[in-house]
Amino acid sequence: MFSYRHAYHAGNHADVLKHFVQVQLHLYMNQKDTAYTYIDTHSGAGVYALDSAQAQKSGEYLDGIARLWERDDLPAALAEYVKLVKDMNPSGRLRYYPGSPYVAEQVARPEDRLRLFELHPADTRLLVENFRKLEAHKAEQGERSRGRRILIEHADGFQGLKALLPPPSRRALVLIDPPYEVKLDYKHVRDALEEALDRFPSGIYAVWYPVLQRMESRQFADRLKRLPAKEWLHVTLTVATPGPDGTGMHSSGMFILNPPYTLEPMLRETLPYLVQVLGQDSGATFRIERGNQVTGTAVGRSLDTGPRKPVGNARRASPLSGAGSLRLPGQPFGEGPRKREGAAPGKDATGERPAQPSDAPAKKRVPAFRYADQNKSAARSNKRKTPGRG
Repeated sequence: MFSYRHAYHAGNHADVLKHFVQVQLHLYMNQKDTAYTYIDTHSGAGVYALDSAQAQKSGEYLDGIARLWERDDLPAALAEYVKLVKDMNPSGRLRYYPGSPYVAEQVARPEDRLRLFELHPADTRLLVENFRKLEAHKAEQGERSRGRRILIEHADGFQGLKALLPPPSRRALVLIDPPYEVKLDYKHVRDALEEALDRFPSGIYAVWYPVLQRMESRQFADRLKRLPAKEWLHVTLTVATPGPDGTGMHSSGMFILNPPYTLEPMLRETLPYLVQVLGQDSGATFRIERGNQVTGTAVGRSLDTGPRKPVGNARRASPLSGAGSLRLPGQPFGEGPRKREGAAPGKDATGERPAQPSDAPAKKRVPAFRYADQNKSAARSNKRKTPGRG
């Protein structure tokens, strides 16, 4: 379960697509005065050293962020993303790369809330330490701290998402990007989104996923198109022709539910540039689709640079490969969402979200940000010190 470490893949072409889109989503959310909640279900370590043994071993960043580092012809949207990476490398040398929590911390406003989940214990510790250093640096510079608006939890982000929706301000941006090493992750993502849309249908939900030859990956976008969201936007970036053995990740996608109206035209302007700069052979391309939910069936239009071409026996293996689906409009997929045990309760009898442990007022001085396990440890310690308890 805990084998995946993003340090090997930080800064690759998939990260470029994911974080470039994430920056644009934050900038859109920042346009309104009302604060919003950013929820990251699979946060990782937050910051990655590209000169580490893991990053150097894979070298994936060399075909990703490194290809944009010295460019002086970046489109405006890409320039904003690259500037964020350069700001964390003041020496001018590409040494550090931001994960999605760091991107959110830098682009979101101080009044916006960050709710970060990570299940890998080592990455959770790194995430906490990285945010401690970031808050200390801000204090030294005299900058306003986000303070208690950051909550880091060592927990399953799929489960944690339930307790946070709807958010207090009724504005939320949710990023879901599990490692997909376990095939059930694809189903877990869809189930989590279906429940999230039921709790908070107006939120912006961004899903990253690898485009692979396995059946679950090839059918994934078609399943998400049938979720009850008002609108959706689907973009994929391919940098190379997949090999005959199907190994390696040459393509990735972002699926956004309730996307900003500004996102599609920006992607149409920027994706051709990314194909040109990050492309490794003639198979480099991109694909953009958009659609809306109509009586349970998604209707979209393709804005890509050409038809999707099957690789090997992919078309025979998957009835959903290519541009369409063999499922009839309105026909349900499978047996419905799988119910997972341990789910957080929804709304109480009054229709309000039940109070969460994190909602209780703190009696003691808290650090610049809260780490959920610290509250649990303190509670156990106080219990042992209470007279009359065994």
